Amino acid sequence: MSSNILHASGLVPDTSILPLQTAELPPAGLQEPQVEEKNLFLAALGDRVRALRARRGMTRKAVSIAADVSERHLANLEYGEGNASILVLLQVARALHCSLAELIGDVTTSTPEWLLIRELLETRDDASLRRVRIAIGELLGTGSGNTTLCSRVALIGLRGAGKSTLGALLAEDLGFPFVELSREIEKFAGCSVSEIQALYGMNAYRRYERRALEETIQIYPEAVIATPGGLVSDPATFNQLLSHCTTVWLQADPEDHMKRVLAQGDLRPMAASKQAMEDLKGILAGRAAFYSKAQYKVDTSTQSLELSFQALREMVRKALQLPV
Repeated sequence: MSSNILHASGLVPDTSILPLQTAELPPAGLQEPQVEEKNLFLAALGDRVRALRARRGMTRKAVSIAADVSERHLANLEYGEGNASILVLLQVARALHCSLAELIGDVTTSTPEWLLIRELLETRDDASLRRVRIAIGELLGTGSGNTTLCSRVALIGLRGAGKSTLGALLAEDLGFPFVELSREIEKFAGCSVSEIQALYGMNAYRRYERRALEETIQIYPEAVIATPGGLVSDPATFNQLLSHCTTVWLQADPEDHMKRVLAQGDLRPMAASKQAMEDLKGILAGRAAFYSKAQYKVDTSTQSLELSFQALREMVRKALQLPV
């Protein structure tokens, strides 16, 4: 059974949005953004909401239920028709010459040092940021910058990519233990993944997931690890995986993902959706940028299982400097 978990829940209801006050004119010196700019801002906000929803593998209905917000209201937000009070925040941020993130506040705005670090990084490209992340990991002792020779091989990707099947074959070939991280999560929790989510929520599931990965890293200096598909949604856990494992993204077309999940007789991620394929495509699009952080990738849609395994085997053996 594949170890990927795509279904998520537990969003916090948005109680912070207040009605826009229209009775007062804007104070002198504070210019209201043009209509076109407003629309662009709301559209971008909607895009971020959709991207976050897809990354977590949630349908709009699931988010609506978890957030206690009407599905119509959520749809309006996603299509750039969000609550106009958001625009007030944009106006104030412009008046104060700061970013909207700084105005709303997060950890990167909590101290002067955080602000200076963010200023240094915000214009850097992805390759530069990766070098910085690795350097910081080495400085803080949270992970090695060189995972090329790390003998823990972690397979990432959506459910149906072939992680369980190819992972078991690779582990046998290398003589390494094979670890299904989902099974380790269930051992920690004492119940199934679906029960964890239903009884305790997604936040609890993520904590079990992180503990399972930490213990796997501590116990196994050599292993092939099949990871849940949604692991990349938690930055701390994903960063730990990247720091302590040789990572391989098993890619597949959405149609192949769906076909393989159907063959397993389990459609949990799509159980409440009438547009299963569109949902799956959205999830894949939302996570692709994270999956692409893997050091290697194998496309399992363009070749047979045997050829996919041979490609994976050769790639990993070269990475670990083992005979091919």
